[in-house]
Amino acid sequence: MKPAAHAAAARPLPSTTRWDSDVVRSAHRPADFVTLVKPRLNLLVLVTTAAGLYLASPDGVAMPVLLHTLMGTALIAGGAAALNQVWERDTDALMRRTRRRPVASGRLRASEGLWFGVGLSTGGLVELAMGVNLISAATAALTLGSYVLVYTPLKRRTSLATLVGAIPGALPPVIGWVAATGTLTLPALVLFGIVFFWQMPHFLAIAWLYRDEYAAAGIPLLPVVEPDGRRTGRQALLYGAALWPVSLMPALVGLAGGFYLVVATVLGLVLIGLSARFAQDRSLPSARRLFLFSITYLPLLWSALVADRIWI
Repeated sequence: MKPAAHAAAARPLPSTTRWDSDVVRSAHRPADFVTLVKPRLNLLVLVTTAAGLYLASPDGVAMPVLLHTLMGTALIAGGAAALNQVWERDTDALMRRTRRRPVASGRLRASEGLWFGVGLSTGGLVELAMGVNLISAATAALTLGSYVLVYTPLKRRTSLATLVGAIPGALPPVIGWVAATGTLTLPALVLFGIVFFWQMPHFLAIAWLYRDEYAAAGIPLLPVVEPDGRRTGRQALLYGAALWPVSLMPALVGLAGGFYLVVATVLGLVLIGLSARFAQDRSLPSARRLFLFSITYLPLLWSALVADRIWI
């Protein structure tokens, strides 16, 4: 081999690691921004908002009101999810089930997630205020503020954060109700109560399933601060039992009839039974059964409520 050729062969090739990393990062960016808004989770937000709209106005809602309400709510829900992930990026990086989130993994910068979340949230509030009414925008602003500014920072400080977080989680059907009626009335508060009490056994089951990860991340949920799980189980049962009479109240305020009462009773008793089993043995299988049933409980209950509303 000639000396020049040998020297050229001996020289290290330029590194392409950084270039390849940038290409991969750019390729993933659109998908990462979609992931940031938690589309599957927020689909339930839109379902409960739409249920509130319909229950408030069973004879039909004007198409512009429907579209503006759902669009505004979707933007705010997505913005809240993005801002939450920016705030919790350090703890998300410590947990296996969240460490691959776009900001926690570093695929998106915190500043990108921040401005994306602010932009979506602002757009959603403007959409509701101008396209629907001010009370729906105010209710959505309360949802956003209590979730991002109250619940999210409290998660690192107290196990009571779960109770606080149930408040913004229960407001979407109220957004739908006030969007259709322009007023906050007793039936809207009943819908709020159903979602509020439903969230507690749902969240407590999740907290028990992932208690080791929450402990490693320093998040003091109830199963972390009291590892024996006795209070976790008792509270899941308590809120599950409280949900049942609250779930029957739509019949008392004129939103439903006998069919709904039967469905709500059956669903409520099953949820109480699963909560009682979890409170008794506090095993992973019982927590998982409670969690999985809680996912199906709310869509089934809303479906029965809407169906019964058609027949009234």
